[in-house]
Amino acid sequence: MVKVAAQITPLERPRPVRETVLEALRAYIETNGLRSGDPLPPESLLANQLGVGRNSVREAIKALESLGILETRRGIGVFVKEFSFQPLLDNLAYGLQVSLRDIDELREIRRVLETGLIDKTIAMMGDEDLAALRDVTGRMRDRAAQGESFAAEDQQFHQLLFKCQGNRTLSALIDIFWLAFNKASKSQNLEASDPLDIWKDHHAIVEAVAARDVDLAKRRLDDHYHGLLKATEGGRSRT
Repeated sequence: MVKVAAQITPLERPRPVRETVLEALRAYIETNGLRSGDPLPPESLLANQLGVGRNSVREAIKALESLGILETRRGIGVFVKEFSFQPLLDNLAYGLQVSLRDIDELREIRRVLETGLIDKTIAMMGDEDLAALRDVTGRMRDRAAQGESFAAEDQQFHQLLFKCQGNRTLSALIDIFWLAFNKASKSQNLEASDPLDIWKDHHAIVEAVAARDVDLAKRRLDDHYHGLLKATEGGRSRT
């Protein structure tokens, strides 16, 4: 009878030193409660404490810089950076340029985010905020009359719509999803809606907000995002 040998358990591939150092630095920041502007120890000291070469520490620091966690100030040192959504924005916008399904999901996220918070905007919006919205929609109308697109004004509109809430995280998220949707749409060469139709959508939203009519404002936002859905469906039918 032939005895069957037990299988040898495969060895786990060792993790790159840079990843281990990166996690150690993140743990150091969290454990010591470091905040924006606080310095890290010099590279040489970190390398000695971690038992690795300075190059490994330097690579880990660069990786954390790309994530927006650290910043290097030349001739001074390495510091904890103030939190920013920008690295998330860059990665999200890059990663969401692949499929029309991603565009549909982005559109739905934007719709839910804005319709869910428009009631608070209506309760807080003052005359200056409303005037700023009407100014940007006026510029939209002028450009639409010339058959021109107005991406910059569109982005500004959605920012101004919620600016009165004073919520920096909300403002960042609005920018993230607006830019990601815009980039993903361009990558799919989707046919843009008529500029005048887009202006009319935004104008209707402003007038509903001015009337302090929450239900109407939500319907106008829904109409706007339904129009965006038609654009993505049109793009799908051509692929």
